[in-house]
Amino acid sequence: MDVLRPTLININGRMYRRNTIKEEHYEEEDCSFMGPTESEDATDETCDTHFIEQTDKGYRCAIDVPSVLYKYIIGKKGETRKRLEFDTKTSISIPKQGVEGQIVITGSYKSAVSSAVTRVEVLVENFRKKQPFTHFLSFPLNDSKIQEGFLTFKDEVLQQCSQDHRVEGSIFQNPAKLHLTVGTLALLNGTEVRKACEHLQECERFIRDITGGKPLQLEVTGIEYMNDDPAMVDVLYAKVNIKDRSDKLQVIADRLVEHFVSTGLMTREWDRVKLHGTVMNTLFRKDSTVEDTGGTGRQATSEREAFDARNILKKFGAYCFGGFELNTVLLSQRYSTDSTGYYSSAGSINFS
Repeated sequence: MDVLRPTLININGRMYRRNTIKEEHYEEEDCSFMGPTESEDATDETCDTHFIEQTDKGYRCAIDVPSVLYKYIIGKKGETRKRLEFDTKTSISIPKQGVEGQIVITGSYKSAVSSAVTRVEVLVENFRKKQPFTHFLSFPLNDSKIQEGFLTFKDEVLQQCSQDHRVEGSIFQNPAKLHLTVGTLALLNGTEVRKACEHLQECERFIRDITGGKPLQLEVTGIEYMNDDPAMVDVLYAKVNIKDRSDKLQVIADRLVEHFVSTGLMTREWDRVKLHGTVMNTLFRKDSTVEDTGGTGRQATSEREAFDARNILKKFGAYCFGGFELNTVLLSQRYSTDSTGYYSSAGSINFS
């Protein structure tokens, strides 16, 4: 580890240094985990993200952990919990699998409980990153005018370019689910969904400051591809701009990500959000339920069948899908559909 640039972990908006530890091969299905080495001092870590209360028998701290992550704290045959308890001289009580509740850590010394809390949080944070995302912040592009323009685009592409390699109807986006993804979240229980909704509401003020309390007038014009070779394309997307050519939409997206990263509910992937409205994606070829969120999806890149987009780009590079008013950002639920055909929404805020 570079001592001048140690690996940092964001837990509840606070940054912790990750100490180098000895690890064994880990397979997720058996929940085994090698904890800190014997040489580590169990009292060298402090915790100020949770309240540690004094009791008649010592100290106690209760922390919220989604039930889906219990197994990583328990470990194979309970080894991880036993190791944590031995190293920190504490007792760790975990609810039954599938029962939402709090993990309670007790011990004779406050420093020992604090150390155990921090180590549990590091475990939780590490394995949270391995969970598939459940929700995402989105700007909907499913306005009726844009859907109409998209369907015309699809018809014309299939009429004029269907002879090109692997260009077929199955790789087009569902028009009712056209959107811009701002960022993804793994919300693992109802409590975390409610917290995300609350944090989204906290963004309303700065968004209205940026928009002046008015909807943004957008135009969806032009298409672009993701990779370097237009003859081997996996994602083709529509370009979205504000009619007055300002960068307000980009600023809002970046501020949203900044806020959610600070809460610990989102991981920053890029310096700036790449706003793109996917219109064609080879992930849809074998699974029409896959959402495009800027990631690789469930299929490995090697399993995707790229298409030749050269003629599409030549003939439709400046295609106009239409214009509309954007007045909302949504906390959308993955693998869901509402009455309009768009993703079900767990929360939302308006620009005006």
